[in-house]
Amino acid sequence: MVADMEASQSGGRLTTHVLDTMHGRPASGMAVTLFRIDGDQREQVAATKTNTDGRCDTPLLAGDDLRPGIYELVFQVDTYFRKLAVDLPVPPFLDCVPLRFGVADSSLHYHVPLLVSPFAYSTYRGS
Repeated sequence: MVADMEASQSGGRLTTHVLDTMHGRPASGMAVTLFRIDGDQREQVAATKTNTDGRCDTPLLAGDDLRPGIYELVFQVDTYFRKLAVDLPVPPFLDCVPLRFGVADSSLHYHVPLLVSPFAYSTYRGS
């Protein structure tokens, strides 16, 4: 509740968090790219890697940069698991994982976590 009140005073923000369910820990060092989708247009607006807690050091978007609309987060799952020496098939079952979602109210905090293994993933709107 306090986080949403703070977000509404200073504008909303978009954050993510990646958990490696294969190893039961945060997915440290996973590359994440954020795109804004407008019809057939796909514009990259951020690129980063997760920290040791599986989070990004700063919001992907915040304040006036977060606008209502459609966004897509792309997580480089294959590269992450290969760096951990996980034996993956060629091609891997999951290469990159794209999550497309909508932001209706840009004054709120949108948290989009990814729980991932080499063969499955899930997401939800977090807090």
